[in-house]
Amino acid sequence: MKPSIPKGTRDFGPQEMLRRKYIFNTIEKVFQKYGYLPLETPAMEHLETLTGKYGEEGDRLIFKVLKRGAELERALEDRSKGFADEALRYDLTVPFARYVVQHQNDLVFPFKRYQIQPVWRADRPQKGRYREFYQCDADVIGSTSLLSEVELIQLFDDVFTQLGLKVVVKINDRKVLSGIAEVSGQPEKVVDIVTAIDKLDKIGREKVEEEMREKGVSDQAIQGIAPLFELKGTWNEQRVKLEQWLAPSAIAQQGLKDLSFTFEAVGQLKSAVLEFDPTLARGLDYYTGAIFEVKAAEGSLQSSICGGGRYDDLTGVFGLKGMSGVGISFGADRIYDVLLETGKFPAELGGSTQLLFANFGEAEALHCLKLLRQVREAGIAAELYPDATKLPKQFTYAEKKGIPYVAIVGESELQQGVVTLKRMGANDKGTAMPIEALIAQLLQH
Repeated sequence: MKPSIPKGTRDFGPQEMLRRKYIFNTIEKVFQKYGYLPLETPAMEHLETLTGKYGEEGDRLIFKVLKRGAELERALEDRSKGFADEALRYDLTVPFARYVVQHQNDLVFPFKRYQIQPVWRADRPQKGRYREFYQCDADVIGSTSLLSEVELIQLFDDVFTQLGLKVVVKINDRKVLSGIAEVSGQPEKVVDIVTAIDKLDKIGREKVEEEMREKGVSDQAIQGIAPLFELKGTWNEQRVKLEQWLAPSAIAQQGLKDLSFTFEAVGQLKSAVLEFDPTLARGLDYYTGAIFEVKAAEGSLQSSICGGGRYDDLTGVFGLKGMSGVGISFGADRIYDVLLETGKFPAELGGSTQLLFANFGEAEALHCLKLLRQVREAGIAAELYPDATKLPKQFTYAEKKGIPYVAIVGESELQQGVVTLKRMGANDKGTAMPIEALIAQLLQH
């Protein structure tokens, strides 16, 4: 059998891992700067914890874990019991809500946490869409203040400024969408309407309306929604039209008021442009207020690279009512693809070897081990070539691994108590110096 991995999953080699760590470390440092605390939850949750939280489509994409041993045998005998009672994480938000309820007496609210872990979707693999991928989430729970939304937009901007990537942060409010469903005459169909609208940029208006009809939305209601598709211009231009159109809906007016505050309070952004998108819906059932989506303003990837929103009562399904929260999620895999395509990764990434000690034989190698310890204690990543092979082969090893310097300690260097430092790619034979001078020189680069 030829070695392979399941579709929608990937191996990550050393160079890819250095780039991924660059993304994770950049995001994590910004999370910490904004006062978020780290958290991890198990890869598996009880199936009942996850189902019913993501809408009908989301529930279909949950990776269920088959029962094992005697439990599976009983399920095979009595199929009403089901074949699975556990599942892999679909996202990080629902497990976070479960954690908050389970540990509510130990937490200080508002509770700000970040989480960087893999999630799984039983999806059809395609470009930019994987069945196993990492999410990097930040959430604030225990406050209804819109200052949290403002902070998260600024956090988006901070992260992408650090990564050197221009982005568009799209924002809408589910209260506005609920108001649209209300004025259309079918408020009870809000979930079906929102789920369909969320696909507008992928399938177009005609297909969106067709899906609404299939879900039981009347032609009259669809006609009532029509002004949504005609909205254009800046936030202030669209706000005036929305206030007039949605005047009968109190919930929509509150959503528009909240959006106005957010736009005003965010202030000047560096790498992000904040845009109102009236058709942004994010088809997850638990969003109740502001919703976010981030798209790269560079490169060819058209899908979102981040998302998020306000959820007023996600913890309520676990027995803790009135615990409002808002959170965002960075799609690290998609961000990786954009940075790679646009050439935004730094040329040199931390974590790779900076210095290779060449191996000339047992006596020299034993001496190099002592020097190697000194170099590493100074904080320089270094290694000793394990075999006393020809020098060109050792140079080739350094070149292929991207090691910039080679330390040569042959018989003459051993007698003089020095090290010859050679920079890879340079034509000179290197410079002899004491180990202390070598360390000082490398620390400057």
